Amino acid sequence: MAFRFNFFIDENENNEPDTNDKMDLQLCSPKQKQESAEKSKQAADTVADSSLRLGTDKHQDETPSKKKLCLKAAKEHDIPEDLNQVLENKVLETVSDLYYINMSAVEMTCLDGSDEEGIVSKSVSSHSDLIPGVYEGGLKIWECTFDLIEYLSEAEIEFTNKTVLDLGCGAGLLGIVALRGKAEKVHFQDYNSTVIDKITLPNVVANCRNESSRGDSGDRKTSKPPLKRPRKAECLPDVLTKCRFFSGEWSEVSQLLLSSNKAFSKYDIILTSETIYNPDYYSALHDTLAQLLDRNGHVYLASKAHYFGVGGGIYLFEKFIEGRNVFRSSIVKIIDKGLQRCIMEMAFKDSS
Repeated sequence: MAFRFNFFIDENENNEPDTNDKMDLQLCSPKQKQESAEKSKQAADTVADSSLRLGTDKHQDETPSKKKLCLKAAKEHDIPEDLNQVLENKVLETVSDLYYINMSAVEMTCLDGSDEEGIVSKSVSSHSDLIPGVYEGGLKIWECTFDLIEYLSEAEIEFTNKTVLDLGCGAGLLGIVALRGKAEKVHFQDYNSTVIDKITLPNVVANCRNESSRGDSGDRKTSKPPLKRPRKAECLPDVLTKCRFFSGEWSEVSQLLLSSNKAFSKYDIILTSETIYNPDYYSALHDTLAQLLDRNGHVYLASKAHYFGVGGGIYLFEKFIEGRNVFRSSIVKIIDKGLQRCIMEMAFKDSS
């Protein structure tokens, strides 16, 4: 079953996103890249001047955002002892050599009453994949996730013995890539608890289970997509002990981690995709990154150049970062097929 990508598109935009060839993303020529980037930056400047104050005064930045943000309480989700229960009534598919739970089947189950948050019914009734403060899109796998997975491979990002956070994880594919890269610890966070319980955790278990059953071969490209119910979970216990799962708003999760009695070390790598669509969230995201990233850590962020309908985008966030003067950032990859998409790398200005 194909993925469904739901994202904001300008109705007057001539170029439609190419989702059929999502795993064959290529860079444009340097001249085209520069021209396209300049146009997007000019648009970001206009939006920033008219609708967003980007000064370094923290009070000015945060006051409007906090009025709009719903500070959804943070919660840590336990890993069930019976892993077969996690995969019960789930259907597995594959993409990018990773296993994932068929989301349409999960949505049907949630509509039958197993979704305590009610986000599936609310999403269906409102015909929207984003309901600010209620549902933040975690039941869909968004396009830029695959851009970032590809970049991590191309750039040979090293995960061995690293502590990693998949922020706004949704399906958790980025964190699963880090697990496969032998990260020491991987934590997953999504706004909605339903997403963690019904999507993220089962995906992690499914991938751990299949890693175990395949031994060290690691050859998934030759396997047929398992469009069937999974066999009994044979998950390696030491893999799951590397993982923790959290739901809730970013600042609440940060507070939970930093104030917890459990041992916590800041993250060497934070991965996040399509989390800067709404400028109202920029302060919370920036502060979360600043609080949780190790002094010499790196953030890898994937985003569209502009999100029509909500106003956010990579260049607007880049200006926001400059205004805060905490991080240095660089756009390390631009994908100019259809709607422009980018990969940004961030690190503290005073880091080595």
